[in-house]
Amino acid sequence: DKPSAAASQGASTRDTANIRPMLAPTKAMALVRTSSRVRSASKAVTAAETAPAPCTPRPTSKPCRSVAAAAPQLTAAVDAISDRLRQGGRLFYLGAGTSGRLGVLDAAECPPTFCTPPELVQGVLAGGAPALLRSSEGLEDRFEAGAADLEQRGFTAADALVGIAAGGTTPYVLGGLTHARQLGALAIALACVATDQVPMPCDIDIRLLTGPELLTGSTRLKAGTATKMALNILSTGVMVRLGKVHGNRMVDVAVTNAKLEDRALRILVDLGGVSRQVAADQLAAADGSVKLALLMTFTGLGVQEASELLEGHGASLRAALANKSWKSNRD
Repeated sequence: DKPSAAASQGASTRDTANIRPMLAPTKAMALVRTSSRVRSASKAVTAAETAPAPCTPRPTSKPCRSVAAAAPQLTAAVDAISDRLRQGGRLFYLGAGTSGRLGVLDAAECPPTFCTPPELVQGVLAGGAPALLRSSEGLEDRFEAGAADLEQRGFTAADALVGIAAGGTTPYVLGGLTHARQLGALAIALACVATDQVPMPCDIDIRLLTGPELLTGSTRLKAGTATKMALNILSTGVMVRLGKVHGNRMVDVAVTNAKLEDRALRILVDLGGVSRQVAADQLAAADGSVKLALLMTFTGLGVQEASELLEGHGASLRAALANKSWKSNRD
């Protein structure tokens, strides 16, 4: 079921003061989608008791379709988050249970993939680090805890928050989103139920309508898959906007082990058109920075000149190369 255009925009204008009293009725409505039963799935689950392969829900493409349908909202979120980060803000994912763990996972992948400082993208999980390994689902019912955890991280008006709640009713997430809006920070809601069923306080409303789960109420399945895809899109899209990618190459990859060093060298060989030995020399001269080594290779500049050129263009390799000032200086 697709929400109306009005419904997809409705949450951004709702009075956040109404969120807490609405929890009881909206939770009931949320059961219609993520926690309602798929009757046709019973046989598939039963068959899996003896089948060699795990059961798979018939509409396997539903997570993909739900993410594709939310493309306009995801794009708006990428643009808005990028603007915040360019101005010195940070990105926070906030959630409980599976939703929170997925946020922590996506945040943890940013430093090795894009060489970002750990504090730039943060995952905040109800219950903290222990909840990653041991379920602490009861903590999600504390409305005030979402705001308190953000305050503990020094969350400010300059930052962006993505509140993740598959069913859209998690008090911990609603409290965090409400706090973000009160501060004037960017508040983005990500849920797997329609806005008209479960409104959330936010500036941008992302709804991934995955429908009921194969195992009734187990939102770690379709909802979890769609959520992971959406978070991949958000973080990757933001990093592309910030110049962390050149073409489809991770030119800001952190060279922290043999596998990543090999990847860095292959990027230099492929894009720079140099031998592996020259690539290794350039990478060493650039102190492991693939982006800087590429700029040196493309322009013939030394480390200091290339570093200044890169810094002067917001660390964007594409922008630095497009400037052409290096060419006139070299000539």
